[in-house]
Amino acid sequence: MLFNSLEYALFVPVVFLVYWLILKGDYKKQNLFLLFASYFFYACWDWRFLSLIILSSSVDYFTGIKIHESNDQSHRKKWLWLSILVNLGMLGFFKYFNFFIESFIDLSDLVGLSSNVSTLNIILPVGISFYTFQTLSYTIDIYRKRFKPTRSWVEFFTYVTFFPQLVAGPIERARNLLPQFQKPRIFNKSQAIDGLRQILWGLFKKMVIADRAAYMVNEIYAQYTELSGLVLVLGMFLFFIQLYGDFSGYSDIAIGTARLFGFDLKLNFRYPFFSRNLLDGWQRWHISLTTWIRDYVGILLGGSRGKLSKRVWNTLIIFLVIGLWHGANWTYVFWGILQWIYLVPLILLRTKPYKNEPRLIDFPQMFLTFFLTSFSLIAFRSGTIKNALSYYTNMFDLKFESLQTMMINIDVAPIFCYLTFIYFFIMLTVEWINRRHDHGLKILPSILAVRWFFYLMLMLLIVDNATNRLDYIYFQF
Repeated sequence: MLFNSLEYALFVPVVFLVYWLILKGDYKKQNLFLLFASYFFYACWDWRFLSLIILSSSVDYFTGIKIHESNDQSHRKKWLWLSILVNLGMLGFFKYFNFFIESFIDLSDLVGLSSNVSTLNIILPVGISFYTFQTLSYTIDIYRKRFKPTRSWVEFFTYVTFFPQLVAGPIERARNLLPQFQKPRIFNKSQAIDGLRQILWGLFKKMVIADRAAYMVNEIYAQYTELSGLVLVLGMFLFFIQLYGDFSGYSDIAIGTARLFGFDLKLNFRYPFFSRNLLDGWQRWHISLTTWIRDYVGILLGGSRGKLSKRVWNTLIIFLVIGLWHGANWTYVFWGILQWIYLVPLILLRTKPYKNEPRLIDFPQMFLTFFLTSFSLIAFRSGTIKNALSYYTNMFDLKFESLQTMMINIDVAPIFCYLTFIYFFIMLTVEWINRRHDHGLKILPSILAVRWFFYLMLMLLIVDNATNRLDYIYFQF
């Protein structure tokens, strides 16, 4: 069930009405109802994989209690390792088994050895990378004595499967979300209205920005060997625009939907197009993942303490993990290495994070960061490293072409491209105005007629682009 589907548009109001009208005042029944609603939501993709979520939830619910109850450190470690092995075992099998088998076969062929190992026809369960990290953080925090386990299996299972963020995040920590299931929720009209605004903004970014950009990106990548370098540069920029609109749009809808039910989810994007360097960019992009890696991988490596050389190599390990988290393909490793290369000079110069919001005078830095990020994402988008290197090589064959000519070459109507960029600049303008707030429609004109005119225009654009509905990119991770 996609966020940008008619099914979801019908599903949410039904759940909302039952939750607030029929079950009002009884948060335990509301939790149980949300649990079954979330299972139904996930089952719409493939009901068979519900067993994985239930297994992961059961193991971590049980091990969390055992870790907390045990005073013997060796016993606590054994229960923690059980949680880690079960969760990473499932993730490793479904996401990386074929990747490592294929890599082994390729390596054997390279050194002249024959291999009889075969791959399996494995389907990747939707959202497994997200809910695996979410449940792992629960047991690790209990082991570190930063959080006490819940005795209510309904509360814990609902925390794991809460449908707005189940499939593609934000990756929630138990200490933020779980306590919200442990107390009554009172309907807050202003919170619900703000949630609806955020949903509207997320749909605009996904259906009007990302899906339109995706159409051109797909055409360019499908025939990149036959196109001029200037078209490939355009495709490079368009993919970053697509990726941001797609994933941040999802996060906006997830956070906005959660607010309808009285929950506050973690901020996942903080306007990354306004980043002034790559360090700033990674503090604004997929925040729930980067902070998870920092807190559960970075700390194991020693955090930000120690020698400068150690920080450099630790950062490489972190970005290899981030790359592989995104997918079982060497292109993601390549992309992670590029991110590391970008960050090394900033680490060596001991660059400090920005404490103030960007200003127009920072535009050259923002554009340079936008360019570097777009450049690295060619590896992210390409199916193989060979294709990525070929795209990079062909991109430097620059010959001038008008935008109209470029669009004709990829069989796209020029007006389609012009309108896409107009919508993109509208998005940038709105988010620039709201860059100190948590989403693009937080602050709007105080004049009611102007505000509703803007809402209406967004709705009309969303409906107009509804026929080109595409899946979310991060569903494959």
